[in-house]
Amino acid sequence: MRHQVTVPYTVEQDEDGMWAAQAALTPDAFANGQGETREAAIEDLREALVVLAEAVGVPDQLTVTVEVG
Repeated sequence: MRHQVTVPYTVEQDEDGMWAAQAALTPDAFANGQGETREAAIEDLREALVVLAEAVGVPDQLTVTVEVG
């Protein structure tokens, strides 16, 4: 079964031109992503969130959509 979770995130570019994305899955569980482009940082964050969700679970307060098929 696949879950789709909506997590708010922020993306910023640092003074060296690198992009960083951050999100909180729970108040105590954070994930970060980095990349040379905004899109790369978001994809890195997405991968980190998948690993984090597997480790701590999906909090009830987030939106979870179940796709069947």
